[in-house]
Amino acid sequence: MYAAESTSAPRPQFEMDKEAEDRFCKFVERMPEKMDGMIRLFDRGDYYSAHGKDAIHIANEIFRTTTVLKYLGSGKPSTSTSQASRGLASVTISPSLTKQFLRDALTIKQMRIEIYVPEERVPGRKDNTRWVSNKVASPGNLIQLEDLLFNDQSLSSSSVIAALRIQVKESQRIVGVAYIDNNERLLGVGEFVEDESFGNTESLLIQLGVKECIMQLDEKETNHDLTKLKTLIERCQIIVTPRRHADFQARNVEQDLNRLLDETNAGVALPEFDMKAAMSAMSALLIYLNLLADTTMHGQYRLHKHDLSQYMKLDASALKALNLMPQPNETGGSKNMSLYGLLDRCKTSQGKRLLARWLKQPLVNKHEIVQRQTIVEAFVDDTTARRSIQDEILKVMPDFHRISKKFHRRVAGLEDVVRVYQAVNKLPDLNRILEGVEPLNAIAKDLIEEVYLKPLREHADNLANYTQMVEDTIDLEEMNRHNFVLLPTFDDNLERLKKELLEVRDQLDDEHMRVGRELNLDTDKKLHLENHQVYKYSFRVTKAEAGSLRGKKGYIDLATQKSGTIFTTPHLKQLSENYFDLQAQYDKSQRHLVKEVVGIAASYTPILEILDNLIAAIDVTVSFAHVSANAPIPYVKPTLTEKGTGDIILQNARHPVLEIQDDVTFIPNNHDMRKDESEFIVLTGPNMGGKSTYIRQIGAIALLAQIGCFVPADEAQLPIFDCILARVGAGDSQLKGVSTFMAEMLETATILKSATKDSLIIIDELGRGTSTYDGFGLAWAISEHIASKIRCFCLFATHFHELTSLDQSLSHVKNLHVEALVSDKRDANGKQDRNITLLYQVKEGVCDQSFGIHVAELANFPESVVKLAKRKAEELEDFGDGDPDESLTKYTKEETDEGTALIQQFLNTWKSRTTTPMNGDGQGDEDMDMSEEDMLAELRRTVEEYKERFEGNEWIKGVVNTL
Repeated sequence: MYAAESTSAPRPQFEMDKEAEDRFCKFVERMPEKMDGMIRLFDRGDYYSAHGKDAIHIANEIFRTTTVLKYLGSGKPSTSTSQASRGLASVTISPSLTKQFLRDALTIKQMRIEIYVPEERVPGRKDNTRWVSNKVASPGNLIQLEDLLFNDQSLSSSSVIAALRIQVKESQRIVGVAYIDNNERLLGVGEFVEDESFGNTESLLIQLGVKECIMQLDEKETNHDLTKLKTLIERCQIIVTPRRHADFQARNVEQDLNRLLDETNAGVALPEFDMKAAMSAMSALLIYLNLLADTTMHGQYRLHKHDLSQYMKLDASALKALNLMPQPNETGGSKNMSLYGLLDRCKTSQGKRLLARWLKQPLVNKHEIVQRQTIVEAFVDDTTARRSIQDEILKVMPDFHRISKKFHRRVAGLEDVVRVYQAVNKLPDLNRILEGVEPLNAIAKDLIEEVYLKPLREHADNLANYTQMVEDTIDLEEMNRHNFVLLPTFDDNLERLKKELLEVRDQLDDEHMRVGRELNLDTDKKLHLENHQVYKYSFRVTKAEAGSLRGKKGYIDLATQKSGTIFTTPHLKQLSENYFDLQAQYDKSQRHLVKEVVGIAASYTPILEILDNLIAAIDVTVSFAHVSANAPIPYVKPTLTEKGTGDIILQNARHPVLEIQDDVTFIPNNHDMRKDESEFIVLTGPNMGGKSTYIRQIGAIALLAQIGCFVPADEAQLPIFDCILARVGAGDSQLKGVSTFMAEMLETATILKSATKDSLIIIDELGRGTSTYDGFGLAWAISEHIASKIRCFCLFATHFHELTSLDQSLSHVKNLHVEALVSDKRDANGKQDRNITLLYQVKEGVCDQSFGIHVAELANFPESVVKLAKRKAEELEDFGDGDPDESLTKYTKEETDEGTALIQQFLNTWKSRTTTPMNGDGQGDEDMDMSEEDMLAELRRTVEEYKERFEGNEWIKGVVNTL
């Protein structure tokens, strides 16, 4: 995770004497208590430091050892060797490692960060160890650390933070939500009626991709709704931040919003202001982020009302079941382990962000879905256009949203201005390629013209003046040498300094040639003039040529490295100093001019942000086409019907993620689910037979269809679903007091309350977290409720084979099973064994066996455990032919009856020889009592007597073999 060369490099050292160390340790002891999951860092200028438990955490995370720790202060006088007696555990971290750690902590590990800086020195005051909190960040609040984290790269994922407020009106529970996406400069609000399961809230958090959620602090822990909502949010792996009740007062929120909103959104009569619960949540959010303090962002936000009904609803379980997004804590493995990773062939950061948003917000409007599909189809048909757009255009497109933000905050430089200029110059090429797209569908041509070409031409016209401004002010020839400067003709002083710089550069070249002649070295191959990061302009020769310097006067050896010997001459040293002095003067002279250029560029940000959205949409649709066309078996365009109409008909459907994994030969299956005939599927079959894959792949295909992508099948017809609800896999949260079974029941309760007749439900192995009888009872009741009351499409995979009888009472229930080939064979000793081959094919009918013991054998269970399991399974379940060694049901009735009678006769004979005869008064003769040893000996004699007759009966031989 952290570069080896960085962690092994010399670490900065603390610059404190013992007295200063003791003062600092006392300050740390008096610091307020931290929130859970928070790390405190101290900015010491050239490096950062961490102390106490934070230092130990960073030592283990970054350096993988605690030997890097230093203990500050005198510590507590003690003869023990505990850390407390050694002082305050501390560690120093370089700025580059700090950036890596912060990115990992905030974007992956869901931690909070607080950075302290030294308080300004007070004249005459000796104690300068006081520190003040300067920056605070959390997964949803990266504003203050944005430049530190992403200064040299674009942000490929959004950081959304939300606030929730619950109000009760007329016995209805109203949830108000406010959220901020700072990367998109978007303020959002929403308000909706909620039930006790908070299913709508869960869907909204998933749709928005929220990383952090602000909630009202429940000080007395008596508000049941707040407790339940907090549990739900944490189950979605979202960090919860409690805030005071006073923060949720919406007194000044309208005034504050109007200061933040741009001219097109600001206004006192906005309908969003009537959403009182949402506005109180927005108030808490603005206070927490302290947005109003940054005056550069005033007038830069737009307001959006989020409508839940515009998108398919997804719960956290569906997100996991469909492998929608990469798991943040998973390391290694292929990027194709999630749908996002599979579809992410985007070339821009804005494209990657939009892809994540589209995946979490599948459309439910058929017209919009078909429009996306048609454009994707055009790029599938025209391979040349698709590749040209990806390789020639999208690769050079910068993150316009991020650059626009830098423009407004006046922290952008000429490099940012030039990157936009280079991208704008690519727009004519993009238009040319789009105009030349030759789709097989004539409608697609018109759509590309309407959706992409018209806006692109308009943007190109609006940005023509921007292009002219850059060409008139920036030295484009220097840009080719990665030197971003203004044209010297832009200012007289700049022109003079530029002329002097060129003269010094010529003298550097002359000195290079002179030294080459004097040392008899080729200046192109052996003697290199380089601008070294430490020694500035200097010469370098390889180790093989280093001998040419020996005994030569006038050469100053600077360093010997792997790349060779670095040296200089007095004249080169003087020229280097002159050059960088002139460069510093040039930079200083052009600094105020650069601010003017950046200010002019900032006026184009509204156009750039709209262009950014357009480029992102092109990137994602081209990515969809790339994946659809280049899959192992090309995807097909699905046919969609309106909600409530149509059936599910998939021919040779495949799981999009599994089929591309290495060493996997995927076996496709059909899905045929029809209203009033087979809308509820009960799927049985052996463990590892493919049941889970079969039911999940239909969910993945439905989601792909509703984001506008092609799907992995030979033929596909689907209705539009309003939500996908899933209960798949076992999960618990024991630290929060939620068992596996309780988690299962909570998820299922949400399904029963949220599902409609237009939903798709996927349930896998419901009821296995409790006793067999309780589990079966729940599974039956839940499946019957879904099949008879909700009447939506549902796939129910189970090992409760009794559920298959549900089709006898409900005609629209259909039984399917995953097929396995079972064959019996005998080993070298003549012992019968069972061989099971999983075919991964789904057929009609019922499978009444699960073959779990066979799976245990594949997992290399000890043989004794497997045999005991087989015997106990025989006792507990009447498998019929489930005995792995010899099936007792294959014998004729005559053989069975004869064998049963023979055994009964054998037992009666042995009993008569070992029991005491009764006297007339019912008392036994004590002289006839036998010891256990005598009884066992008599048993052996009786067995020998009957042995020949036993061997003549096949049924008895089968019984004996099972013992």
